Amino acid sequence: MAMITSYWTLDSLMILITLVLAAYLYMTRKFNYWKKRGVFEIKPLPFFGNLMNTMLFKESSGLVLKNLYNKSKGQRYIGFYVLDKPCLLIRDPEIIKNILVKDFNNFCDRVSYTHSNDLMGRSSLLLLKNPTWKLLRSKLTPMFTSGKLKKMFDLLMKCTVNLDTYLDTLGLDEKEIAMDVKDIFGNLTTDMIGSTAYGLNIDSVNNPECDFRKKGRAIFEFDILRGLELFAIFFYPDISRLFHVNFFGRQNIHFLRNVFWNAINGRIESGEKRNDLIDILIDFRKEYVNQDLGEFQVNGDSLVAQAAIFFTGGFETSSSTTSFLLYEIAVQPEIQNRLREEILDAFIANDGKITYEMILSLPYLDMVFSETLRKYPILTTLDRETLDTYKVADSNLVIEKNMPVFISLLGLHFDPEYFPNPEKYDPERFNKENIHKIPPYVYMPFGEGSRKCIGARLAILQTKLALVKFLRQYEVTPCEKTLIPMVIDPKGASVTSPLGGKIWLNVRKIKTSFN
Repeated sequence: MAMITSYWTLDSLMILITLVLAAYLYMTRKFNYWKKRGVFEIKPLPFFGNLMNTMLFKESSGLVLKNLYNKSKGQRYIGFYVLDKPCLLIRDPEIIKNILVKDFNNFCDRVSYTHSNDLMGRSSLLLLKNPTWKLLRSKLTPMFTSGKLKKMFDLLMKCTVNLDTYLDTLGLDEKEIAMDVKDIFGNLTTDMIGSTAYGLNIDSVNNPECDFRKKGRAIFEFDILRGLELFAIFFYPDISRLFHVNFFGRQNIHFLRNVFWNAINGRIESGEKRNDLIDILIDFRKEYVNQDLGEFQVNGDSLVAQAAIFFTGGFETSSSTTSFLLYEIAVQPEIQNRLREEILDAFIANDGKITYEMILSLPYLDMVFSETLRKYPILTTLDRETLDTYKVADSNLVIEKNMPVFISLLGLHFDPEYFPNPEKYDPERFNKENIHKIPPYVYMPFGEGSRKCIGARLAILQTKLALVKFLRQYEVTPCEKTLIPMVIDPKGASVTSPLGGKIWLNVRKIKTSFN
């Protein structure tokens, strides 16, 4: 006999309807949050909030937030929802300045977090919470001074020799070859980070299947499961805690732990001093080994997490920017020709030598580099969490404690108010005359304020060096596999990545006096 009626089928249907209704009411219970506070919002959908296209892998989260930004023109901020969770998207540059700089102490933590057992992920400088974040940041910052970067330059140059050796074996002076330039430069920047930060001679350019490169590549391979994991970490950390999501991926943690502890222990045994990241971590360990840093374990994964985040962030940011730049100048050869002309003129002025000062003194290269980061910022979104109740200046809005606050870099970088005809790739936006017309806090490819990317200067240096070395001898053109227009991978969470993680271009050697 059935429980409610005389029929099990009818009972089952009634129970199902009741469960669905209960779930609906639960997931929509907060959907009047912003309306009650007089804040403009885009109508959310039950169970998804405003990020349905991201969860269905139709659009990356960066593009979804960009669309929310575009739909709220004239607003200083808008309310939106991640599943059932109220969040705030900031549009106004003055409020952005207050959050990132002026009132940073109330917004020093990111929303992003992982579960308690993922010590390596949540202890990384990217996700670490204050006050341990501030302490660690102060110890790591000296690694990126101008003096330190100049000392690293020779190491970076040695890595580019590996690229020369590899390309010379392909016979590109006689034919053009379709190549995944993102993978090629991922190999190069892996070598650069391995050398400058850890003292490792990897040469993944000529050995692309070495473990170091394979594991680094695997961290940024976005299948559906990995896309959902990163979505949870960056937008709904409670889910990442519930399902024990690992920031670096479970299959990569063992490798990262072993390789970096081996580097640390090997340096201690040898007594060598290179003033690189490994030396800084060793000194940090000595200084704080007997102090209570809360959950941060100086003798455990918390320490090696810093080596891991510099490795993954260091090679991915530079290789992505390099390959996106090559893509754009491949489809606009006039820009490529002008850039190469500047590079070759600099070679002549420097007697055919590459120097640190030369790399950073090329104005058109800087313009092309800046425009690439406008159109393809590595992180599409900045996130912050309020530590305490916060009153928005010149507004009636009070942001509650622990409220997730987001800034859409794609929205700002593609806003025609700041960048006319934003879909066009135009380096002239950043010439001497136009760059001063760009308002503060609307162009932030590395973030701004105290949590600005700590390795930005190294990323800029290694990217520009790679481009100078490459473009003085080689040209790129579109091939049959080239995606025109470029398509961004919808599984990339808040990271800008090409569809499929590849950028295919034809590469051919050209004749210059410096070959």
